[in-house]
Amino acid sequence: MNRVAQSQQLSREAFERLKSEYDDLTTRGRIEIAHKIEAARELGDLSENGDYHAAKEEQGKMEGRIAHLAKLIENAEIVELSVSGDDLAVQPGCVVSIRYEGDDEVEKYLLGSIEERREGLTVMSPGSPLGQVLVGAAKGDTVTFEAPGGDLHVTVVDIEV
Repeated sequence: MNRVAQSQQLSREAFERLKSEYDDLTTRGRIEIAHKIEAARELGDLSENGDYHAAKEEQGKMEGRIAHLAKLIENAEIVELSVSGDDLAVQPGCVVSIRYEGDDEVEKYLLGSIEERREGLTVMSPGSPLGQVLVGAAKGDTVTFEAPGGDLHVTVVDIEV
């Protein structure tokens, strides 16, 4: 079965951070885990060797992360935020502040991949129902999306790049 790889939109900053993590794990990380496994093997019987099993489990998790990063990097589409004064629109990589109709609270989200995450911000996927209708909206626009409980109306309060 042929699968077409889905491109992953990433900011230049996130791409560089992921590439750096990948490079570190495929060099220093692999060497470090190999040393841990070798040291644990020297302790004797592998069937009852907790250090060995822990190191092999750590190796498996690390290799899973390496594979995930490799796929992200390979399929990355670097997006540059277009900043043009008053014409600024919601786009992947920006921070959008929204208010649900009938609510006074303003919620702030980073619109993008979970790999774009930043301290103190919840990530919203551009492919989510709300994310889809927010892309292209401008400050002050009200958008509507379908939720399990019915249609919800959201106003874009602010957009930051």
